[in-house]
Amino acid sequence: MVDHRLMNPLLEPETAIARPAPVQGANSLGLHKAPAETRVVVAMSGGVDSSVVAALLKRDGYDVIGVTLQLYDHGEAIHRKGACCAGQDIHDARDVAARLGIPHYVLDYESRFKDKVIDSFAKSYVAGETPIPCVACNQHIKFKDLFDTARDLGADVLATGHYISSAENGEGGRALYRAMDADRDQSYFLFATTREQLELLRFPLGDLPKPEVRKLAHEFGLTVADKADSQDICFVPSGKYTDVIERLIPGAAEPGEIVHVDGRVLGEHHGVIHYTIGQRKGLGLGSNTAGKGEPLFVVKLDSANRRVVVGPRSALATRFVMLRDVNWIGANTLDDLPAEGLEVAVRLRSTRPPGSAILRRVDGHVQVELAAGEEGVSPGQACVFYEDAGPRARVLGGGFIKPSL
Repeated sequence: MVDHRLMNPLLEPETAIARPAPVQGANSLGLHKAPAETRVVVAMSGGVDSSVVAALLKRDGYDVIGVTLQLYDHGEAIHRKGACCAGQDIHDARDVAARLGIPHYVLDYESRFKDKVIDSFAKSYVAGETPIPCVACNQHIKFKDLFDTARDLGADVLATGHYISSAENGEGGRALYRAMDADRDQSYFLFATTREQLELLRFPLGDLPKPEVRKLAHEFGLTVADKADSQDICFVPSGKYTDVIERLIPGAAEPGEIVHVDGRVLGEHHGVIHYTIGQRKGLGLGSNTAGKGEPLFVVKLDSANRRVVVGPRSALATRFVMLRDVNWIGANTLDDLPAEGLEVAVRLRSTRPPGSAILRRVDGHVQVELAAGEEGVSPGQACVFYEDAGPRARVLGGGFIKPSL
């Protein structure tokens, strides 16, 4: 058996990364306990980010336990780059844990992941939405089921490798903030985190840029230091969403009409699931089908009538967005919103910076008015609220976009 102490810089006094001096009062995780008396469960995906989190906490003297979730049948994905929580990732997480000298557990969450994430993803697509499975995974698996597992293990803290920050909010609880590295910020995928979960969760990478994380991985001697980042949709081995949907829901790709916004039938399609809002290419229509050779875009998916509605780019513009399943983690509650609405910044895509908006209640529903409008707003996507558009802005919550009437 290999003695990992012989090659593990975390367990040697001459480690390249100096152990910090003991913290008086609250420790670095904000708890009034000595690090050695603070149990931290780290969600280890097998990637570089969560591995560095485990290494940092071990270095700082915490009682660290690694937990890896097996989320789906990894037979197809074991040799595919970018597959998260599959065979190779479990092996990598186990290897890192052994190197750090921490306990490591692999938990079978396949059935729960299928029920709460994969099946929901397929049903949402068939309904004409563009779902975000990463949000569902965080909401229902990592920050719910894993949350309960961490409690069962006696954890004081559940730490992850997400790029986001949390801190005391001055209101008797904790708040979420955008990561320092705006290019890596994952707050868009974590808006559904609850106040209760925030009390247990910690995100040690919120103040670090990705290059620094990889540098730390090398200094810690982790074998995953140069491992590629995982793909967003980990359970789609082929990269084709429709293949997964048709396998889960036979007959999901029913043919129907492609209709112009003015009512003209322009052609036929082979299933609504093959289209997304804002799509221009691959419509299968001649350049003159619309009458004047204008570029056509998908502006609506009418799954109930198996119709793909297309129109000019101007038809993609949206100023008002209605939301469902809203989660609020700002001050007070949504019921305390002023009658004229609350000025916020919002993101309707993970790849875009926050933009100015007004958040208000309208007949008991939550509405967002976009100051500059937005093109290609897709039902099922998230709308995330921030206190402002700054790089370290507080996350106020968010919701899922409802179909327009």
